Amino acid sequence: MSFLLHPASAERVPAPGGPLHASVGHRLVNRHGRTNTPEEFDLLDLTWHLLPHVFAPVHTDSTELFTTWLPFPVGGNFLEVGCGTGVTSVMAARSGCAHVTALDITPEAVRNTALNAQRHAVADRVQAVQSDLYDALAPGARFDLVFFNSNAIPAPRDFVYTRPLQHAIFDRDYAAHDRYLREGPSRLTAGGRLFLGFNSLGDASRLHALAAESGVRLVERNRSVRYAGDVPVTFQLLEAFPAGARETA
Repeated sequence: MSFLLHPASAERVPAPGGPLHASVGHRLVNRHGRTNTPEEFDLLDLTWHLLPHVFAPVHTDSTELFTTWLPFPVGGNFLEVGCGTGVTSVMAARSGCAHVTALDITPEAVRNTALNAQRHAVADRVQAVQSDLYDALAPGARFDLVFFNSNAIPAPRDFVYTRPLQHAIFDRDYAAHDRYLREGPSRLTAGGRLFLGFNSLGDASRLHALAAESGVRLVERNRSVRYAGDVPVTFQLLEAFPAGARETA
C-alpha cells in the first residue's frame, strides 16, 4: 500500500480516527502478512534487510519522509522509539550521530535493526534494544534528539493485539502517545529536541489534548500528502516544546 498522490480523490477527507482509517490500518497489517513480502527492499539509495512480521517501509512513505526531514544531531546521541527495520536509526548513524539507541517492542524488529546496522557498517554506533517505549533505558540516559514514528491509528481500550505488526499501526487508548509525550522531555539533554512522526489517519485533536496535559505543545515542522488507495494521508513531523517556551529553528 504505497501512499501515492491521487488528486482526483482530493475532496474525500474522512473523519480523523474514524472507521475508514481503522480499515486502512487493518489492510496495511494484512499487506504485511502476505507471503510475497520481499526479504530486501531499496530505500534512500541503500538496500535493506526485511524480516517477517516487521513494519515494512515498502508499504508506506512514512519512513522515507521522516528520515529525510529529521535534523540528526551530528556528534550527538539519537533515540528512536519504534525502530522497525532500523532505517532511521541507521541513517542517523550514517549522518554523523555518535551513538544511536533503537527501541522496539517486538524482538523481530530489534533483530532487523541490528542486521541493517551491521549491513551498513554502523553496528558500533547503533544499539538495538527490545523495549516498551522507554522501559529498557537506564534511568539517567539522555539524548540530543528523540523520535517516534507513531502508531497513529487509535484503537479502543479493549483492543487486543494479536499480531506484532499491529503495535506499529494501532495505539490502544492512545496510551503510547500519552506516555511518549509525558516522559519524553525527561529523556532530553539540555537543548535536546523531541519529535513525533504523525499522520492524518490518527486523531489530531486527542493528540494535542494529550500534549497539553503533558505540559507541551506540538509544532509542525514538515508535511507531505500521499494516498492510501483513495484515502488522502497527510504525514506530519511534529516537534514538542514545553508550554510557553520559544520555538527553535
